[in-house]
Amino acid sequence: MFVIPTTTGGMVGRTSDGRTAGKMADWTNLRYVVVDVEGNGQQPPDLVELAAVPIVGGVIREPMSWLVKPPRPIEYFATRIHGLTNNDVDDAPSFAAISGQVLHSLNSPALVAHNAHVDVGVLQRHLGEWECPEVFDTLKLAKRLVPNQMSYKLGSLVEAFKLAEGLPEGLSPHRATYDALVAARLFVLLATKAVALEKLRGQNSGGGKDEAPTLF
Repeated sequence: MFVIPTTTGGMVGRTSDGRTAGKMADWTNLRYVVVDVEGNGQQPPDLVELAAVPIVGGVIREPMSWLVKPPRPIEYFATRIHGLTNNDVDDAPSFAAISGQVLHSLNSPALVAHNAHVDVGVLQRHLGEWECPEVFDTLKLAKRLVPNQMSYKLGSLVEAFKLAEGLPEGLSPHRATYDALVAARLFVLLATKAVALEKLRGQNSGGGKDEAPTLF
């Protein structure tokens, strides 16, 4: 069994009001999928890469990822960010060809992403009638649960909490698998400190002002 090692403990939360009743539930009782999308720089953006990382029983599982050939070319400024060129995706399948696999990977009671409205918006546009589950935004959660950070960009939090240590070789920032894995580690760190789902589902602070609203 492939398991990505986690780092030290932390906290978590979600984008909805999270009002629940009854006995407090441990955060590990819920199954999560952490997602990251990379785009071609067009407006609205087309997917060029997608990664999904399950978290089951509090353990980060094997990532799933896809390269996608977009209907429009990858813009140069997007390539400068994630490194993917039109040649890299020339032989990749269209999103329609992998949509069934993607839907299967997203079949989870909760979705996690950093600056989640970007990823959720792109997935909703590409998947049509897909119903988004409960969302935990690690950007908003980090602002609430680990205050006073210099920056809440994913890369800054990865550096602050050493979330990239021990990752498989060949992964790099701004690629979907890397970003999804470090976001998963960030979520576990935050959730471990919060312990209970009710605490994770507390009111989030602030918005996503520290992250660019566009998808690359």
